[in-house]
Amino acid sequence: MTPAPSALDHASVLPVVVIDDAADAVPLARALVAGGLPAIEVTLRTPAALDAIRAIAAEVPGAVVGAGTVVSARAVADAVGAGARFLVSPGWTGGLVDAMRDSGVPFLPGVSTASEVVALLERGVRDMKFFPAEAAGGTAYLTSLAGPLPQARFCPTGGISAASAPSYLALPNVGCVGGTWMLPGDALARRDWARVESLARRASALRT
Repeated sequence: MTPAPSALDHASVLPVVVIDDAADAVPLARALVAGGLPAIEVTLRTPAALDAIRAIAAEVPGAVVGAGTVVSARAVADAVGAGARFLVSPGWTGGLVDAMRDSGVPFLPGVSTASEVVALLERGVRDMKFFPAEAAGGTAYLTSLAGPLPQARFCPTGGISAASAPSYLALPNVGCVGGTWMLPGDALARRDWARVESLARRASALRT
């Protein structure tokens, strides 16, 4: 079974963060937490990612920092070693799921087809990332899965906006949504943490 507590239970909205400069990690995380989004997925897409996770874990006690774009057993070990408290992958293999399970932290392996969902359910994994959500069929697809596979829960990510997030969150098989709309590029470039906090506050109010 996926370790408890579930990665879906930290917040309704999961900010998906790409950090190029580790010095931005702490003020960015503090803004998100102040806005009501304590769970923060730092993607392993940049050289700064692990240092960012390490800094957030050490200096932002209100944050529940996790690692995204986890695609190998080595990445699992590195992320957990840096302080990641949950793991998210865009897809999965048997070896990757085994490594994430063995890490002892909650994890969300990525799926985009019914067959992938069934295969994970066979492994005892019920909580999954649905990616890329909009391109893979969006709310209509997730609604179709809820009938035959009601035991699966999802965190849809990929192309979701402030406008579309509520329709995902209204689905019974959706535990949270992931996105970047509360992290606009111009705000990050200017280090406008007040704006990030304001957008995070709006996002945190989408499901009350």
